[in-house]
Amino acid sequence: MKKIFLLVVLLLSVSFSWSQRNQIIAYIDMEYILENVPEYLEAQNTLDAKIAKWRKKLDEQERHIEILKTDLANEKAILTKDLIEEKEEEINLKQIELRRLESLYFGPKGDMFSVRKQLVKPIQDQVYNAIQSISKRKKYDFVFDKSSDLVMLYSNKKYDISELVLATIDRTRLVDKKKQKKAEKKVVPKQELTTKQKEVFEKQKEAISKKEAAKAKKIADAEAKKKLIAEKRKALLKKREEKRQLLRDKKEALRKKKEQEKKDKNNN
Repeated sequence: MKKIFLLVVLLLSVSFSWSQRNQIIAYIDMEYILENVPEYLEAQNTLDAKIAKWRKKLDEQERHIEILKTDLANEKAILTKDLIEEKEEEINLKQIELRRLESLYFGPKGDMFSVRKQLVKPIQDQVYNAIQSISKRKKYDFVFDKSSDLVMLYSNKKYDISELVLATIDRTRLVDKKKQKKAEKKVVPKQELTTKQKEVFEKQKEAISKKEAAKAKKIADAEAKKKLIAEKRKALLKKREEKRQLLRDKKEALRKKKEQEKKDKNNN
């Protein structure tokens, strides 16, 4: 319903503007363009591989939690109250760790968001820059995306500028490569930095150091939290094993006592 409303509003706006002067309209197929940009496909494959790796790790942890829950349900009748509580706490810690990993990988500021921004956004920016360049040169009033949520009920192929966008990206890439080669060949004489340049350099260096320190602190905090959870889990397992050993010792003592009583009875 929202898409239809937006389409109606857009058509009314275009119709009103058309009555004032002739409008020049074009459209692109963003999916087609991106599929024909090698860097985008490479970046998307890299991102997909990372996502698959993260999901596999989450699935493995989730299956492990389900196994722990099943084991607890099956053993509950023969376990003491303390052992049941320990197992439940262990499961709870596993679930907390799972939610932490989910947020770390797929949260609003998680790894997926960062990697996508790092890999895919520069390529999308190339496309948008090419569209803007073409629009200014051709004096287009509107450029629609055929593959977006805005439904195009009809489109004439002659207004499709997707190939022109790809050609512009290729041309820009060639120009950038030529500039890079010229810059590499050009010998720049060494110059002493001015006082102002030194101040700017020091500020940049300080900003980078602060950023790296904040990143290192974040990693250290995450590792400390992970270590705390691991230590708590280890303590729980140790405590549970001690109780199990105590239970085994009691059973063994009871067995020996019964055997001794049986021997004493036979001797009498």
